[in-house]
Amino acid sequence: MPRPSKAAEDTRSRLLSHYRPVDGVPDELMDGQGRIRPVWQRFIDHLSEQDGDKLSLMFARGDAYLRNSGVFLRQYTEDRAAERPWPLSHVPVLIDGKEWETIAGALKQRADLLERVAADLYGENRLVAEGALPGELIAQSSEWIRPLVGVKPRGGHYLNFIAFEISRGPDGTWWVLNDRTQAPSGAGYALETRVATSRIYAEHYAQARVHRLSNFFSEFRTALLNMRSDPDNHVAILTPGPFSETYFEQSYIARYLGLLLVEGEDLTVKQGQVFVRTVSGLQPVDVLWRRLDTLYADPLELDETSQIGTAGLVGAIRRGSVSVVNALGAGVLESRALLAFLPRISRALAGGPLAMPNIATWWCGQPAERSHVLSRLEAMMLAPALSTRQMFDPEESSLMGSQLRRQGLDYARHLVETEGDMLVGQEAVSFSTSPAWVDGKLVPRPMSLRVFMVRTASGWSVMPGGFARIGSDEAAPVFSMQSGSSVADVWIVSDEPVDTVTHLASGQARAPRAKQGALPSKAAENLFWLARYMERAESFTRLNRARHERLADAASPQSPLLSYLTRYTAFIGLHTEVAIPPALATAIRSAMRAAASVRDRLSPDGWAAIVQLSDRLDDALESRLMPGDDASREMGVLLRQSSAFTGLLQDNMYRFTEWRFLSLGRSIERIMALASALASFLAEDAPLGSLDLALEYADSSISHRRRYGFQASRASVIELLALDELNPRSLIFHLTELETQMTPIAELKNTPASRELLKQVGAVRRAFAGMAPEGIDTAYLADFRSRIARLSDNITVIYLT
Repeated sequence: MPRPSKAAEDTRSRLLSHYRPVDGVPDELMDGQGRIRPVWQRFIDHLSEQDGDKLSLMFARGDAYLRNSGVFLRQYTEDRAAERPWPLSHVPVLIDGKEWETIAGALKQRADLLERVAADLYGENRLVAEGALPGELIAQSSEWIRPLVGVKPRGGHYLNFIAFEISRGPDGTWWVLNDRTQAPSGAGYALETRVATSRIYAEHYAQARVHRLSNFFSEFRTALLNMRSDPDNHVAILTPGPFSETYFEQSYIARYLGLLLVEGEDLTVKQGQVFVRTVSGLQPVDVLWRRLDTLYADPLELDETSQIGTAGLVGAIRRGSVSVVNALGAGVLESRALLAFLPRISRALAGGPLAMPNIATWWCGQPAERSHVLSRLEAMMLAPALSTRQMFDPEESSLMGSQLRRQGLDYARHLVETEGDMLVGQEAVSFSTSPAWVDGKLVPRPMSLRVFMVRTASGWSVMPGGFARIGSDEAAPVFSMQSGSSVADVWIVSDEPVDTVTHLASGQARAPRAKQGALPSKAAENLFWLARYMERAESFTRLNRARHERLADAASPQSPLLSYLTRYTAFIGLHTEVAIPPALATAIRSAMRAAASVRDRLSPDGWAAIVQLSDRLDDALESRLMPGDDASREMGVLLRQSSAFTGLLQDNMYRFTEWRFLSLGRSIERIMALASALASFLAEDAPLGSLDLALEYADSSISHRRRYGFQASRASVIELLALDELNPRSLIFHLTELETQMTPIAELKNTPASRELLKQVGAVRRAFAGMAPEGIDTAYLADFRSRIARLSDNITVIYLT
């Protein structure tokens, strides 16, 4: 590499002026002599060429991508869950490609070893019988699933997708901190973090020879599809649901790989076969990539209190009718105490030492190991032996000997002496550091890597990168992101040109065609009610705006039209005495919950739009708006934001089964709301101005003026809002839409009940279309609304349950 110019050296020196590696701790950027490692030199040169303002703009570009894509971190406190921006660390971690090959090889060896341990624990159990593992440790673990002992996975392997948390120790050697075999999370976040970081450094990244991630996901998708026994059967991702802290990642991966995202209640087991409930009936599921812990998977044979599992799933596994990734019970391999025995097990099963050692661990249930831990207590971390949490997880009840005073150390000794069989001691070490941009400066921060692996037909494939957890300050261990750490991209840099074809752009990771009718019933229900809640929110917003506009203009709040409107809104549960009626807030929040449950089916713009609507509602509730003009203006803002979301849904969603259920929900809610409003505003005792109010509510005032002039009559309002097939706000328009969307859905279901329901919809439409305007009165509209409500109930019974 040519020697840099004096000017380049000066800019590099300014960039690194605050970078001081910690004594005795290896650093990724600098070697022991303070020299920049070769793999970092080009990147540091690029970074040093940017001034502070340019860097701020670059970092903002990455943050904007994550924000616009809806990437967030769900953070839990004692009383609530909140979403905060994804904590991106803007400086990637760079690792030389040759070093990565060594890391990958060592982790493949470890993955094979863990597979053999799992096979033994659920098979011959020789490790316990021969004393390589204490039987009491395994028996006491809640992750060792007794009902699955002797049950071999259908595909022959217990582990198919795993992750390892690794970091450098004080001597620069890579160590394994944790094995993640239960349901590893983070692969989707790694992908989004890569996209964001590549946008920050777009110019440099294009020629930086960084290995791409997309081939890894393509291999994973192929591996999942190849596990099917029938190419027509489904591969699905089993999620704990939208309240999971990693639900965004699960929905993102489902969308990226083109797989079904299902919850436990979407599945059912019939005669030992797993099926997904869809709007067209039961469809077989061959492969489940589970993202929920084993104990919650089957309330029939595992945790009977679980409300997110599928009864009978263990029985289906026992019969060999479904493949589960990873196998139920694989979480036992995450037990902290197992780290103490893996070196010995490796020599026994693999004939040699671990190529990458794990952090030194001693189980305190053995006399010699207990004595060793007690003798070096101040240099140890004490943790629960059966814990499967990550090292330094803030939720774990661990003790750091170096942070204890005399009384604390005495307490720790007492614990080890009396409860040693439930504790492990682990060497408390400092992790290596890597650059982070903090307060306008490049500084070292503690770092660990999460590395993902997938089993393919040719063996283990390692994601060339992953993501790095970056500690929040120089002295902090790498805590979980819940406690303030951030996430950096990991670049594996090659000496040679790399394949830059990305499936992110080409879409090759998706199935070429989706199945008609493969929409899970619960997803259809959420889409149906998402549309209904949004339509209800719009209806309530229009009524509330109309009421507060008239309140601002009225000489008296007791004017006939204002009083009549207030009584009507109270009748439908919309109490407009306050600026933001509770029913309106409930409708928007219900829509938000429904949208969160089908996030994998919404575009990033659609999700961002409903989040903005929800945020605007919260701001309005906190601002203590005054009735009248203030409330009216705010209703206009909410109306425009809700219309933006509805428009994005209508315009961006593929005209497939999910779009039809959105359309059904929208039309049913609009018909019922408009029929109710017309029944009131067209009543004989309705005060002067009610006809104009009906037109305003239906957003049809301009259409009426163009067709009938300024003067509204009862006949003109009925014709426009009830019987005009060209008015997208009319009753007949949405009755026609209802029949149009019901027809292909009924053909898909093709049952007597679905065909009968379609006939009922057609009969209602034809009868209404044949009505004369004078026959559409208050009594007729009330009865008509009841008939539509019964149709809605029948849709729920036939398709959504």
